[in-house]
Amino acid sequence: MPYLSLTSWSLHRNLGPLRWTRWDETARTTYTETQDQPELLTLLELPAILADKGFTSVEICHFHFPDTSAGYLQALKQSFQKAGIRFYTLLIEYGDISSADAGRREADLAWIEGWIDIAANAGAERVRVIAGDANPADQEALERSANGLSELGQYAAARGVKVVTENFHALTSEADNCLALLERCGETIGFTSDFGNFKGEGKYKALARTIPRSESIHAKAQTDAGGIPDEDEFIRCMDLVKQAGYEGPITLVYDGPGDMWEGIERVRKLAAPYFTVK
Repeated sequence: MPYLSLTSWSLHRNLGPLRWTRWDETARTTYTETQDQPELLTLLELPAILADKGFTSVEICHFHFPDTSAGYLQALKQSFQKAGIRFYTLLIEYGDISSADAGRREADLAWIEGWIDIAANAGAERVRVIAGDANPADQEALERSANGLSELGQYAAARGVKVVTENFHALTSEADNCLALLERCGETIGFTSDFGNFKGEGKYKALARTIPRSESIHAKAQTDAGGIPDEDEFIRCMDLVKQAGYEGPITLVYDGPGDMWEGIERVRKLAAPYFTVK
């Protein structure tokens, strides 16, 4: 049976500054852009809080890491172990491995490898790598992405980590490309399906194709201006998960307005019939 998980993005207004990674085209390197947010709880405190709330696992965005020193990563790993919570995925929120710019692509691959090392030291089971920002019709870009994912998958496997990608950003905005990457990379990589990332009338057919190949589900609710989820839309997506016989984590995603814990609970109530609680 599926089990309850949470992404740190669902608490992005509570976990302190967001440290976005950007590409400086002039300097040909990455830099960090900090977006101030209140720190109502720390990343080290998060596993115990989630365990108390009945969560089994968590996925953490890389920009929520306040520190990547060996001492901090060991402390984070121990916080998960003590709480009995799985660090299921480190979500790497930057990188374009589909880029036709060889210098940019190689720089991003090297940067991602650094975060794979961080994931391994922090005890993460997986890293989510963005397949790319290229036009989904660009088959050469798809090939570059497949090559990059395979390379990263092998690098990660040697460190006890699994690479997954997602229907996230332009290149994997179509199910055909998602499945093509999985076919080209074989067992080297896995996949995450996000309810909110396929668009248009074909959304549900696309999800029905990728969910059976997924190791993680990002159960993102579409909310109105008051943060109230579209129940029919969310349940339709969850029914696809059930029909696929999916048995991994259902990672709740709330990014609407207002109190984030209250928003998470609204999504959780809709998802509750579909999973078993720890």
